Amino acid sequence: MRPQDGVPLPAAALFPYIPTVTGPDPLLVFDRALLRQRRERAARDWERHDFLKREIADRLVDRLADVRRTFPLALDLGSHGDEVATTLGGRPIVGQLVRADLGRGFAARARGPAIVADEEFLPFAAGRFDLVLSAMDLHWVNDLPGTLIQIARILKPDGLFLGAMLGGATLWQLRQALAAAESEIDGGLSPRVSPFADLRDAAGLLQRAGFALPVADSETIEVEYESALALMRDLSRMGEGNLVVGRRRTVTRRAVLLRAAELYGERFTGSGGRVSASFEVLFLHGWSPHASQPKALKPGSAARRLADALGTSEFSAGEKVERS
Repeated sequence: MRPQDGVPLPAAALFPYIPTVTGPDPLLVFDRALLRQRRERAARDWERHDFLKREIADRLVDRLADVRRTFPLALDLGSHGDEVATTLGGRPIVGQLVRADLGRGFAARARGPAIVADEEFLPFAAGRFDLVLSAMDLHWVNDLPGTLIQIARILKPDGLFLGAMLGGATLWQLRQALAAAESEIDGGLSPRVSPFADLRDAAGLLQRAGFALPVADSETIEVEYESALALMRDLSRMGEGNLVVGRRRTVTRRAVLLRAAELYGERFTGSGGRVSASFEVLFLHGWSPHASQPKALKPGSAARRLADALGTSEFSAGEKVERS
């Protein structure tokens, strides 16, 4: 069954597996209901604020182009305005691309098969896809290890997961300015910018989820804005504002925002008179296990000694070495 292009379908129309939710997520950090609302609002005027997603999608697809094989059926998880599909263009590396997004407004923008789906409860059958791509989406997942396990489950053996998500160093300038302003004016701090994963944990999370040959690295995208207030407005219109469950629910005082913008300008204005904002992007790369993949040798099975290759002497653990 092939859905009509650009029309979001119920998950069951394409895939037979729908997981059952039995209770609240024990690792609740982000307000996912608010995220859905913000996604719907952002979809209405997305073309004016899609630059970051387009840049991340371009870098993700560039990495995919380095893989010397084709993928008949792929999933774009968190499709937004179809930037991954646009970047792929007519490249033969991907056959059919299914789009999935938490927001119905974004799923409706797709120019191919699309469904509305929650990244935390993926509605796809096991072993369904040859490739899962995800750009600028997984940083809002509460249980990232659990979502990665689900992604591994829906991949066929020797299937590839390639993701790009915002990392912990994202918007460090804004965090610093808001913290200083709030401490100065209110005499305390509250979560103002959402916490994201660190690079040092990313490869371990892939391995924990069961991926073979896991690799994680990061790149930083520097963006210039007219002012810190312009940055804040852009984040809001992208649907990337603070979603921490423990955030302060009252409206941020105008004095705090203005002081934060002032401090931001004092500390992070470049030579051109514009402020800089940093977006750290973590790239995750892992394969669904398969017998054909390279495997590490068993300890003691090497054909040559490392000491010989290095031109040095080898000593057993605990053996005392006498120095002259």
